Amino acid sequence: MHFSTLCGLDDKERENAIQACLKKMDEWEVEQIRFSWCDIHGTTRTKTLMLEFAKQALRSGVGMVSTLLLKDSSDRTAFKVFEPGGTHGMDGFGQGNNVTLLPDPKSIKRLPWAPKTAWLQCQAWFQNGMPVPMDSRRILERALSTLKSHGFALKCGLEIEFHIYKVTDQSTQLNPHLAPWPGNAPDVQLIHPGYSLLSEAWSDLCDEPMKIVQHTAQGLGLPLISLETELGPSQVEAVFSPSQALEAADHMVLFRNGVRQALARAGYHATFMCRPPFESIMSSGWHLHQSLLELQNHTNAFERASVKADAGPLDAQYSLSETGEGYLAGLLKHAKDTTLLCTPTINGYARFRPHALAPESILWGRDNRGAMLRVIGEPMDPSSRIENRLGEPAANPYLYMASQIYAGLDGITQKLKAPLATLSPYEKTPENAACAERIPNTFKAALNSFENSAWMRECFGEDFVRYYSTLKHAELERFESAPDPKLFEIQEYFSKI
Repeated sequence: MHFSTLCGLDDKERENAIQACLKKMDEWEVEQIRFSWCDIHGTTRTKTLMLEFAKQALRSGVGMVSTLLLKDSSDRTAFKVFEPGGTHGMDGFGQGNNVTLLPDPKSIKRLPWAPKTAWLQCQAWFQNGMPVPMDSRRILERALSTLKSHGFALKCGLEIEFHIYKVTDQSTQLNPHLAPWPGNAPDVQLIHPGYSLLSEAWSDLCDEPMKIVQHTAQGLGLPLISLETELGPSQVEAVFSPSQALEAADHMVLFRNGVRQALARAGYHATFMCRPPFESIMSSGWHLHQSLLELQNHTNAFERASVKADAGPLDAQYSLSETGEGYLAGLLKHAKDTTLLCTPTINGYARFRPHALAPESILWGRDNRGAMLRVIGEPMDPSSRIENRLGEPAANPYLYMASQIYAGLDGITQKLKAPLATLSPYEKTPENAACAERIPNTFKAALNSFENSAWMRECFGEDFVRYYSTLKHAELERFESAPDPKLFEIQEYFSKI
């Protein structure tokens, strides 16, 4: 019996997908296939199989040490797996046992930067054929299933800021006598000097690395709309057309890990760290555009079907439907609890500062880039949507999107009402005074909100909240004990994400 049979996955559709996958392997003349899995931090982990064994693993899967699900951001195992009770509440883990990665045969891609190499997306299963509940992609699947039971699907558009640098010296990073854990980063220089937003001259200056990003994204089949230079030195932005949430999250994983690999081969260092460790820098955000699709009639559930006579421009229902207002109000209500999943690194909290095109308070605004939530659209506009500007580009996309689903759905089911839109997102004004709460402005505060939230436990489960909090406490404890906080961020984030 194949492992896929034990997991209950074998059917005609999967068998047809396997046959199509095998055909592509032969047509592409690949020599090796990467069986890749997205970890809790959004980084891909890979087992590389030679062609003959990769074909077998389509049905049998490939073993992976379970401690990869228990790693903190430094790659240290945060649970005492070799001690009795060390993985309490984590059934199926302990003693460094194996889980099995089972690939989705429909996900096969040819890697544009790696000759004769294909790639398959995997999810983790226990050896008894039961799904691993801590697999972050599975967490989003559960959230989407809940959303579907209410008659909706989530569509997301990705707007991702990040930094690209030219590598000038890798001796510190690759010197075997200087190999700390986690590792050092290379020495770099800028690809453009910044402070001239959308400058054509700067775009031309960094044409080579931007072309690598373009060809990588398009070679992976991602719906890339645009690439542009951002305001900060060496900062760029990629924008993708909207797609179903699970597909959009997969796109983020592919894009982030793919461009880092492709650029590294050409002598560049890309980082999705929010604030790279340099004095002159601008923070990067991941702005998540979202709308709900009504499954019954395939229309945008946020679209205002007609002008609401008594609604002014600051009212949510001026341009959003009642469903859209409820979703908006839910995102506001649960912003503190979800912040950790939207901004999961210590470094990311330096971004929440006034007048920096980043949010500071839990507010919404109409086409207002200073507010946490930016409502885009007019009455009877089929493209009406909500942009959440809370996230950082290092976030795990599956957890980020799952948090939005649960928060927005709570607002819809509870028929919550949103306050008036802000006109001054960074100032204490009469319209803000009654409702404006600050976004947790430290990692520690966000972690406290997350782990003490009964609502989070209800949505994500007691075991997941305890599990994720354990990983993040390990990260926080290392930071607080680090003799050099800047070096901590270089090794923990700049060199890895």
